[in-house]
Amino acid sequence: MLDLVLKNAEVVRPHGEGTEALDIGIRDGRFARIEADIAAEQAAEVVDCAGLLAFPGLVDTHMHVGIYAPLAEDAVSESKAAAMGGVTTAVTYFRTGQYYLNQGGPYREFYPRVLALSEGNYWVDYAYHLAPIAAGHIDEMDMLLTEHGVTSFKIFMFYGGYGLHGTSDKAAQREFLMIGDDESYDIAHFEFIMRGAARLMRQYPELADQISVSLHCELADILNAYTRIVQQEGKLSGLRAYSAARPPHSEGLAIWIASYLAYETECLNINLLHLSSRKAVEAALMMEQTFPHINFGKEVTIGHLLLDYDAPTACHAKVNPPIRSREDVEYLWERLLEGRLDWVVSDHACCAAELKVGGQDPRDGNNIWVSKSGFGGTEYLLSGLYSEGRKRGLSLNHMARLVCWNPARRYGLNHKGDIAVGLDADLALLDPDQRFTVRASESESQQGYTPFEGMELDGKVVKTYLRGQCIYDRGNILGPARGRYQRRPTAAP
Repeated sequence: MLDLVLKNAEVVRPHGEGTEALDIGIRDGRFARIEADIAAEQAAEVVDCAGLLAFPGLVDTHMHVGIYAPLAEDAVSESKAAAMGGVTTAVTYFRTGQYYLNQGGPYREFYPRVLALSEGNYWVDYAYHLAPIAAGHIDEMDMLLTEHGVTSFKIFMFYGGYGLHGTSDKAAQREFLMIGDDESYDIAHFEFIMRGAARLMRQYPELADQISVSLHCELADILNAYTRIVQQEGKLSGLRAYSAARPPHSEGLAIWIASYLAYETECLNINLLHLSSRKAVEAALMMEQTFPHINFGKEVTIGHLLLDYDAPTACHAKVNPPIRSREDVEYLWERLLEGRLDWVVSDHACCAAELKVGGQDPRDGNNIWVSKSGFGGTEYLLSGLYSEGRKRGLSLNHMARLVCWNPARRYGLNHKGDIAVGLDADLALLDPDQRFTVRASESESQQGYTPFEGMELDGKVVKTYLRGQCIYDRGNILGPARGRYQRRPTAAP
């Protein structure tokens, strides 16, 4: 007997062409049978999915759960928001220092606390990327891999001399990162992180393909100089000012530096995060040609695909790197359609409305300099990609590669990302005929606003299944919390 059969679904697989009307049989939390017709009497429960697209559960590998609110609380609300959007696995970037747990020190003491606060609070499966902030963290990368299954590490290239929300001096940044006066978070530190990752690849060759270093590519020196220029001139405001203060060539230059460091250190898997502009993508493609032996993962966010710097939600759309011009947005779509960008994520960072406006009058949403950075959006990841992608000719199978298969395989989630026998029975059922208007008031997120407010999107997620259990059904979150920590790399079936 099967536990569940979903009948008449239009199955979307990452490596097929088009969809196929199939029945999906689930047993013990995994896909057991995928066939044209499974008899109803062979299952304990049968659900008719006629008219619905069945995507693999989305793997959102760029989130920031716990950045602006206590981790145990944020995990609950933001994983529920993820489930609303068809996301079944959330991978969060986490680090020591201010924000998150507001704690420094070694990961051997820090990370068990992260895991304890996470357990029982996620409605979707979860994992963490970790950032080696202090010099001593580099020596702990082996421990994090072997004892906790952490295969991915992050570098914030601008943190050494520029703040999370704007300009900051180096002393303040050391305090922010909670590192000693004798330490520097700089290019040399980034090199040593890559050397640490390369050492792991050599030491554990069976895991080498799924160990990687991810980079937020912006340079503090450029950001500081242009922020002063933009503020002194006073000609720009809002998102246009923020984009000019963190110009696209800062991304491009940082990508060149990161790529050469990867070459120098033989760190063969690097991920270039949230590419926001033509200049950033062109730099990434040039580096890919220059260093063909390096496996570059090129990421773009749904925010950078849906929003431009004239968005009416103004400072509510402040994020790093900034929202760019409409020309940049269309360039991202062009390269995405060509298959030159590898996965799409949310970069979800729930920043409550009172924090977002930075103490200013909430009616004045255009003072970008006092606004906090980041916003949520995981709940609109699939609908946003489907709605805008279909207009541009993006195939359903390509969508499944971008938000399911590619991120799952890159980050060692080998039992997720497809609808295939033996994999986790994670599913997002999308009604392609349902058009809806984005309203923050309808989200499970505790953010209280969204920069996507008022957008009309085609295609709405109506059900989400995690390992065969329905966790979201047409506006209702179903419990209890079933999310499990993913120790990576997970075994393939």
